[in-house]
Amino acid sequence: MNDQIRILIADDHPVVRKGLRMAVEEDPGLTIVAEAADGETALALIERLLPQVAVLDIDMPKLDGFAVARELHKRRLPVEMIFLTMHAQEDLLLAAIELGAKGYLLKDSALIEIVAAVRAVAGGQPYLNSVLTARLLQRQPPPHAPVDRLTPTERRIVQLVADDKSSKEIGAELSIHYRTVENHRTNICRKLGLEGSNALLRFALQNKHSL
Repeated sequence: MNDQIRILIADDHPVVRKGLRMAVEEDPGLTIVAEAADGETALALIERLLPQVAVLDIDMPKLDGFAVARELHKRRLPVEMIFLTMHAQEDLLLAAIELGAKGYLLKDSALIEIVAAVRAVAGGQPYLNSVLTARLLQRQPPPHAPVDRLTPTERRIVQLVADDKSSKEIGAELSIHYRTVENHRTNICRKLGLEGSNALLRFALQNKHSL
């Protein structure tokens, strides 16, 4: 079928790859074009086969999942990424989002969620493990954050940050240069008293529906 979603799976554990393949192949609209046991092989296969979605284990030999993601960005390869991990750590989730991943799955639920995750990210929508998403949403924002000091443009940028948009994507949507978006993000953090590389993302997720 020409309209099948083409997928690469990269994980150094054969049992994990086999399980994911079996789950994916139950959906006739999905097809696995390649498997890889390490990051270097995954990168080479992605560059050669150009799958729509790459499922990348964060912990792999030679190149880990994050290193593969950085190389994909450098080479401007048009592939959506789903990170796969055993670690239910919030900082890893936030790092994955910053690297442009649309999906993030924990291995203990991956067999159940993989089909929905692939279909979501192939359609341009994020798919994050529900446990970690809940942790982010439960984080408390800074007390008395002066949201009313944000301009309409800044509020819109915060909403787009919550939608997992990069600065370049936000710039394209608002018809402004991505460096202007970066300046807005710096000003927003200053106004709200936010510090740290992931603080704005947390704030955006927590306040998306109140802006």
